[in-house]
Amino acid sequence: MKKNTHPDYHMIKVQMTDGTVFETRSTWGSEGDTLALDIDPTSHPAWTGGNQRLLDSGGQVARFNKRFGGLSLGKK
Repeated sequence: MKKNTHPDYHMIKVQMTDGTVFETRSTWGSEGDTLALDIDPTSHPAWTGGNQRLLDSGGQVARFNKRFGGLSLGKK
């Protein structure tokens, strides 16, 4: 096995958006650095389920009928 091919894992601190801090091993930064997160599971809408906007107003069939509902394509 080749020498010095593996990254240097060391302990860092991770600071969440709510101020809580935990320690983990990482290759980011150097020993003892603090990684401040901008988005984490306590604040991101994907995990919290907040601030959702519903843009779909009936789907593709409803949009088609809205645009072309007045056309008659059958025999008279």
